[in-house]
Amino acid sequence: MVETLNSKFIAFFDECGDHSLNKVDPDFPLFVLSTVVFERKAYREVVVPKIADFKLRFWHHEGVNLHSRDIRMASGDFAFTRVRELRFAMLDALSEVMMAIPFTLFIAAIKKHPYGERFGVDATNPYEVALTFTFERILHFMEGEGESVLPVTAETRGKKEDAELATAFDRIMTEGTKYNAAKRFRMLSCPLNFRRKFDNIVGMQIADLCAYPFARKILHPEKENPAFQIIESRLYRRGSVSGLKVFP
Repeated sequence: MVETLNSKFIAFFDECGDHSLNKVDPDFPLFVLSTVVFERKAYREVVVPKIADFKLRFWHHEGVNLHSRDIRMASGDFAFTRVRELRFAMLDALSEVMMAIPFTLFIAAIKKHPYGERFGVDATNPYEVALTFTFERILHFMEGEGESVLPVTAETRGKKEDAELATAFDRIMTEGTKYNAAKRFRMLSCPLNFRRKFDNIVGMQIADLCAYPFARKILHPEKENPAFQIIESRLYRRGSVSGLKVFP
Protein backbone atom coordinates (compact mmCIF):
# COMPACT_ATOMS: atom_id res chain seq x y z
CA MET A 1 0.00 0.00 0.00
CA VAL A 2 2.78 2.45 0.92
CA GLU A 3 4.49 1.81 -2.40
CA THR A 4 1.34 2.52 -4.40
CA LEU A 5 0.49 5.62 -2.33
CA ASN A 6 3.87 7.02 -3.36
CA SER A 7 3.34 6.39 -7.06
CA LYS A 8 3.99 9.32 -9.37
CA PHE A 9 0.98 8.47 -11.55
CA ILE A 10 -2.57 7.18 -11.06
CA ALA A 11 -4.97 5.99 -13.77
CA PHE A 12 -8.73 5.67 -14.30
CA PHE A 13 -10.72 4.09 -17.10
CA ASP A 14 -14.30 4.03 -18.26
CA GLU A 15 -16.11 2.73 -21.31
CA CYS A 16 -18.57 4.04 -23.86
CA GLY A 17 -20.87 1.64 -25.68
CA ASP A 18 -21.76 -2.00 -25.09
CA HIS A 19 -18.97 -4.57 -25.49
CA SER A 20 -21.36 -7.36 -26.54
CA LEU A 21 -21.02 -8.78 -30.06
CA ASN A 22 -24.32 -10.67 -29.90
CA LYS A 23 -26.52 -7.62 -30.25
CA VAL A 24 -24.98 -4.57 -31.91
CA ASP A 25 -26.69 -1.19 -31.69
CA PRO A 26 -26.93 0.03 -35.32
CA ASP A 27 -26.66 3.63 -34.10
CA PHE A 28 -23.57 2.96 -31.99
CA PRO A 29 -21.70 -0.12 -33.31
CA LEU A 30 -18.61 0.74 -31.31
CA PHE A 31 -16.94 -0.02 -28.01
CA VAL A 32 -14.57 2.60 -26.61
CA LEU A 33 -12.30 2.29 -23.60
CA SER A 34 -11.06 5.63 -22.31
CA THR A 35 -8.13 5.76 -19.89
CA VAL A 36 -6.72 8.88 -18.26
CA VAL A 37 -3.40 9.05 -16.43
CA PHE A 38 -2.63 11.85 -13.98
CA GLU A 39 0.39 12.82 -11.99
CA ARG A 40 -0.80 12.19 -8.45
CA LYS A 41 0.42 15.59 -7.20
CA ALA A 42 -1.35 17.46 -10.02
CA TYR A 43 -4.49 15.40 -9.48
CA ARG A 44 -4.56 16.32 -5.80
CA GLU A 45 -3.57 19.96 -6.12
CA VAL A 46 -5.07 20.99 -9.48
CA VAL A 47 -7.54 18.52 -10.99
CA VAL A 48 -9.78 17.75 -8.01
CA PRO A 49 -10.01 21.40 -6.87
CA LYS A 50 -10.78 22.69 -10.37
CA ILE A 51 -13.55 20.15 -10.87
CA ALA A 52 -15.00 20.95 -7.44
CA ASP A 53 -14.88 24.67 -8.24
CA PHE A 54 -16.66 24.05 -11.55
CA LYS A 55 -19.41 22.07 -9.84
CA LEU A 56 -19.95 24.73 -7.20
CA ARG A 57 -20.48 27.31 -9.92
CA PHE A 58 -23.60 25.48 -11.10
CA TRP A 59 -24.78 23.39 -8.12
CA HIS A 60 -24.97 23.80 -4.35
CA HIS A 61 -22.49 20.96 -3.70
CA GLU A 62 -19.71 19.05 -5.40
CA GLY A 63 -21.54 15.70 -5.30
CA VAL A 64 -22.79 15.97 -8.91
CA ASN A 65 -21.48 13.22 -11.17
CA LEU A 66 -20.22 14.50 -14.52
CA HIS A 67 -21.77 11.81 -16.68
CA SER A 68 -21.47 12.36 -20.43
CA ARG A 69 -24.88 10.90 -21.30
CA ASP A 70 -26.69 13.00 -18.68
CA ILE A 71 -24.98 16.11 -20.02
CA ARG A 72 -25.95 15.33 -23.62
CA MET A 73 -29.54 14.47 -22.67
CA ALA A 74 -29.89 17.35 -20.17
CA SER A 75 -31.19 14.85 -17.62
CA GLY A 76 -30.88 14.44 -13.86
CA ASP A 77 -28.64 17.10 -12.35
CA PHE A 78 -28.25 18.62 -15.81
CA ALA A 79 -31.97 19.23 -16.42
CA PHE A 80 -31.42 22.95 -15.89
CA THR A 81 -29.37 23.03 -19.11
CA ARG A 82 -32.58 22.67 -21.12
CA VAL A 83 -32.51 26.45 -20.88
CA ARG A 84 -30.32 27.40 -23.83
CA GLU A 85 -28.34 30.16 -22.12
CA LEU A 86 -27.61 28.01 -19.08
CA ARG A 87 -26.53 25.09 -21.27
CA PHE A 88 -24.03 27.23 -23.16
CA ALA A 89 -22.71 28.71 -19.91
CA MET A 90 -22.22 25.29 -18.34
CA LEU A 91 -20.61 23.76 -21.45
CA ASP A 92 -18.28 26.72 -21.88
CA ALA A 93 -17.18 26.46 -18.25
CA LEU A 94 -16.67 22.69 -18.55
CA SER A 95 -14.62 23.20 -21.72
CA GLU A 96 -12.41 25.69 -19.88
CA VAL A 97 -11.82 23.20 -17.09
CA MET A 98 -11.00 20.36 -19.48
CA MET A 99 -8.49 22.58 -21.24
CA ALA A 100 -6.89 23.58 -17.94
CA ILE A 101 -6.45 20.25 -16.17
CA PRO A 102 -3.36 18.14 -16.95
CA PHE A 103 -3.76 14.51 -17.97
CA THR A 104 -2.60 11.97 -20.56
CA LEU A 105 -5.27 10.17 -22.56
CA PHE A 106 -5.41 6.68 -24.07
CA ILE A 107 -8.34 5.62 -26.28
CA ALA A 108 -8.99 2.13 -27.66
CA ALA A 109 -11.99 1.68 -29.95
CA ILE A 110 -13.35 -1.56 -31.38
CA LYS A 111 -15.57 -1.38 -34.47
CA LYS A 112 -17.89 -4.23 -33.63
CA HIS A 113 -19.27 -5.13 -37.07
CA PRO A 114 -15.91 -5.59 -38.86
CA TYR A 115 -14.37 -7.08 -35.72
CA GLY A 116 -17.12 -9.69 -35.41
CA GLU A 117 -16.98 -10.46 -39.12
CA ARG A 118 -13.22 -10.98 -39.01
CA PHE A 119 -13.05 -13.23 -35.95
CA GLY A 120 -16.54 -14.75 -35.77
CA VAL A 121 -17.25 -17.13 -32.89
CA ASP A 122 -13.57 -17.05 -31.90
CA ALA A 123 -13.64 -13.32 -31.24
CA THR A 124 -12.21 -12.22 -27.90
CA ASN A 125 -14.43 -9.94 -25.82
CA PRO A 126 -13.98 -6.38 -27.19
CA TYR A 127 -13.42 -5.10 -23.65
CA GLU A 128 -10.38 -7.37 -23.25
CA VAL A 129 -9.07 -6.41 -26.69
CA ALA A 130 -9.42 -2.71 -25.88
CA LEU A 131 -7.73 -3.27 -22.52
CA THR A 132 -4.81 -4.98 -24.27
CA PHE A 133 -4.35 -2.15 -26.76
CA THR A 134 -4.56 0.41 -23.96
CA PHE A 135 -2.01 -1.16 -21.64
CA GLU A 136 0.45 -1.85 -24.44
CA ARG A 137 0.53 1.93 -24.85
CA ILE A 138 0.54 2.62 -21.13
CA LEU A 139 3.51 0.26 -20.84
CA HIS A 140 5.32 2.44 -23.39
CA PHE A 141 4.34 5.55 -21.43
CA MET A 142 5.54 4.15 -18.10
CA GLU A 143 8.84 2.95 -19.52
CA GLY A 144 9.39 6.37 -21.06
CA GLU A 145 8.73 8.00 -17.70
CA GLY A 146 11.03 5.60 -15.87
CA GLU A 147 8.16 4.60 -13.54
CA SER A 148 6.88 1.17 -12.59
CA VAL A 149 3.90 1.72 -10.25
CA LEU A 150 0.48 2.73 -11.55
CA PRO A 151 -2.64 2.21 -9.41
CA VAL A 152 -5.66 1.79 -11.71
CA THR A 153 -9.32 2.47 -10.88
CA ALA A 154 -12.22 1.17 -12.98
CA GLU A 155 -15.98 1.47 -12.64
CA THR A 156 -17.60 -1.59 -11.11
CA ARG A 157 -20.07 -3.35 -13.41
CA GLY A 158 -21.14 -6.25 -11.22
CA LYS A 159 -19.40 -9.06 -9.36
CA LYS A 160 -19.13 -11.41 -12.36
CA GLU A 161 -18.07 -8.69 -14.81
CA ASP A 162 -15.49 -7.30 -12.40
CA ALA A 163 -14.01 -10.75 -11.86
CA GLU A 164 -13.74 -11.32 -15.63
CA LEU A 165 -12.08 -7.95 -16.14
CA ALA A 166 -9.66 -8.53 -13.27
CA THR A 167 -8.71 -11.91 -14.77
CA ALA A 168 -8.11 -10.38 -18.21
CA PHE A 169 -6.09 -7.55 -16.68
CA ASP A 170 -3.97 -9.95 -14.64
CA ARG A 171 -3.34 -12.05 -17.75
CA ILE A 172 -1.97 -9.02 -19.60
CA MET A 173 0.23 -8.04 -16.65
CA THR A 174 1.69 -11.52 -16.17
CA GLU A 175 1.70 -13.08 -19.66
CA GLY A 176 2.27 -10.00 -21.81
CA THR A 177 0.74 -9.53 -25.26
CA LYS A 178 1.49 -10.48 -28.84
CA TYR A 179 3.81 -7.51 -29.30
CA ASN A 180 5.09 -7.00 -25.73
CA ALA A 181 6.98 -9.62 -23.76
CA ALA A 182 5.72 -10.76 -20.38
CA LYS A 183 8.95 -9.67 -18.69
CA ARG A 184 8.24 -6.05 -19.65
CA PHE A 185 4.75 -6.09 -18.16
CA ARG A 186 6.00 -7.86 -15.05
CA MET A 187 8.16 -4.82 -14.34
CA LEU A 188 4.94 -2.89 -13.70
CA SER A 189 2.88 -2.87 -10.52
CA CYS A 190 -0.67 -1.91 -11.45
CA PRO A 191 -3.09 -2.69 -8.60
CA LEU A 192 -6.62 -2.66 -10.02
CA ASN A 193 -9.58 -1.58 -7.92
CA PHE A 194 -13.24 -1.06 -8.70
CA ARG A 195 -15.43 1.80 -7.57
CA ARG A 196 -19.06 2.74 -8.18
CA LYS A 197 -19.96 5.59 -10.52
CA PHE A 198 -21.77 7.25 -7.65
CA ASP A 199 -18.61 7.32 -5.54
CA ASN A 200 -18.08 10.55 -7.46
CA ILE A 201 -14.42 9.96 -8.34
CA VAL A 202 -13.10 12.80 -10.47
CA GLY A 203 -10.71 10.66 -12.54
CA MET A 204 -13.48 8.28 -13.59
CA GLN A 205 -15.65 11.23 -14.59
CA ILE A 206 -12.91 12.70 -16.77
CA ALA A 207 -12.37 9.32 -18.44
CA ASP A 208 -16.12 9.23 -19.13
CA LEU A 209 -16.11 12.75 -20.57
CA CYS A 210 -13.28 11.81 -22.96
CA ALA A 211 -14.85 8.61 -24.32
CA TYR A 212 -17.88 9.91 -26.21
CA PRO A 213 -16.16 12.69 -28.21
CA PHE A 214 -13.72 10.13 -29.62
CA ALA A 215 -16.53 7.67 -30.33
CA ARG A 216 -18.43 10.40 -32.18
CA LYS A 217 -15.31 11.34 -34.14
CA ILE A 218 -14.82 7.74 -35.24
CA LEU A 219 -18.49 7.22 -36.18
CA HIS A 220 -19.10 10.65 -37.71
CA PRO A 221 -15.77 12.26 -38.62
CA GLU A 222 -17.47 14.85 -40.81
CA LYS A 223 -19.57 16.35 -38.01
CA GLU A 224 -18.56 19.29 -35.84
CA ASN A 225 -17.14 18.01 -32.56
CA PRO A 226 -15.93 20.79 -30.23
CA ALA A 227 -15.33 18.43 -27.30
CA PHE A 228 -13.02 16.29 -29.42
CA GLN A 229 -11.00 19.34 -30.43
CA ILE A 230 -10.45 20.18 -26.76
CA ILE A 231 -9.27 16.77 -25.57
CA GLU A 232 -7.52 15.48 -28.71
CA SER A 233 -4.34 17.30 -27.69
CA ARG A 234 -4.19 15.23 -24.47
CA LEU A 235 -3.79 12.00 -26.43
CA TYR A 236 -0.52 10.23 -25.65
CA ARG A 237 2.14 10.63 -28.31
CA ARG A 238 5.77 9.67 -28.04
CA GLY A 239 7.84 8.90 -31.10
CA SER A 240 5.79 6.67 -33.38
CA VAL A 241 3.46 5.53 -30.59
CA SER A 242 0.00 7.03 -30.27
CA GLY A 243 -2.45 6.63 -27.42
CA LEU A 244 -5.26 6.07 -29.94
CA LYS A 245 -6.00 2.63 -31.34
CA VAL A 246 -9.01 1.96 -33.58
CA PHE A 247 -9.52 -1.68 -34.52
CA PRO A 248 -9.93 -3.15 -37.03
